[in-house]
Amino acid sequence: MLACQRDAFDMPRDIAYLNAASWSPLPKAVQAAGHEGVARKGQPWRWGAAEQAAQIARARQAAAALINAAPGDIALVSSVGYGVATAAKALPVPRGSRVLLLADDHSSPTLEWMQRAPEGGFAIEAVSCPPDGDWTAALLEAIGRPGAAPLALASISSVHWSDGGLVDMAAVGAALRKQGAALLVDATHHAGVLPIDVQALDPDYLIFPTYKWVLGPYGRAFLYVAKRWQQGVPLEQTSYGRKSVAAEHAPYFADLAFAEGAKRFDMGERDHFISLEMAAVGMEMMAAWGQAAIAARLALLNERIAAGMEGLPVTVPAARVRAPHVLSLGFPRGMPAGLVERLAAEKVYAAPRLGRLRISPHVYNDEADVEALVGALRRCLG
Repeated sequence: MLACQRDAFDMPRDIAYLNAASWSPLPKAVQAAGHEGVARKGQPWRWGAAEQAAQIARARQAAAALINAAPGDIALVSSVGYGVATAAKALPVPRGSRVLLLADDHSSPTLEWMQRAPEGGFAIEAVSCPPDGDWTAALLEAIGRPGAAPLALASISSVHWSDGGLVDMAAVGAALRKQGAALLVDATHHAGVLPIDVQALDPDYLIFPTYKWVLGPYGRAFLYVAKRWQQGVPLEQTSYGRKSVAAEHAPYFADLAFAEGAKRFDMGERDHFISLEMAAVGMEMMAAWGQAAIAARLALLNERIAAGMEGLPVTVPAARVRAPHVLSLGFPRGMPAGLVERLAAEKVYAAPRLGRLRISPHVYNDEADVEALVGALRRCLG
């Protein structure tokens, strides 16, 4: 099991930060990469075309490694929402069909389809979570419901952002394929921490950002595009999205055919090398620690937190339906007013999400942080 990596972060001992699902602290090495990138921008003559190409390739490779993708199937984008908009430009959703979402899923994989539905003539079906918290069972029932309108697409998070519910993507993906439906995965709370293999799952699109679990900056995300969709038209028109549009050569517009692979979907101004290198370093650190070792470590911490809730007026989701690294506490009588602020006053940090308290440790947390949280909650709720 992975040991606590607190020394890799700028985190005082008395801080119990259990909110990686909102945004993670930057490791010292990622901060250093950012400082170096700023210094390079101060002297741009020292950063040539070869170095730039190498940095782009490095980030693409680091993202691909986390999901077992080929680097050529990865596009550099700014956010999950950007990736969903890119997919929506290509994916056909016939009139009279259905698009499945998760109820109260994050805005990123949902709002695009809600916006398009009235004009597109298709229906949005938000699948509700059953009382036992089993999102997978609810999705499978909706996918296979007899007499329902044809299913075109499921656009879903693989881990629900608010309650930590874990979707069995293999089962859902197989059920969608039987219906001839497409699959778009928001892997924000999955990539890097839980196993996900796009070669086995075969989603149409999969997207994850860097500012949460993979320890990178804002404004960086990575879009996996299945080869069957790589002939689509990108959201933005860029020189590097074409085969030969280069300022160094004449004629400038030498070949306007789109570039091969997912590269054509790279966002405009992808060449922000400060954040790109930071993202690469964070993802490489996650890969070096190992997904299985990270997941085991975070599961242990959350199991201890769950055990510490015994006797308190909270509900804890069953381990079989939740992601091991996200623990959302429910409050049958409602979350007490000021709870999050009282915890913060004791230097314990978690997030209020849809009436729950979402607890999300990462590699910098240890048993002392668990004790701090459990003790603070007992003082606040006991």
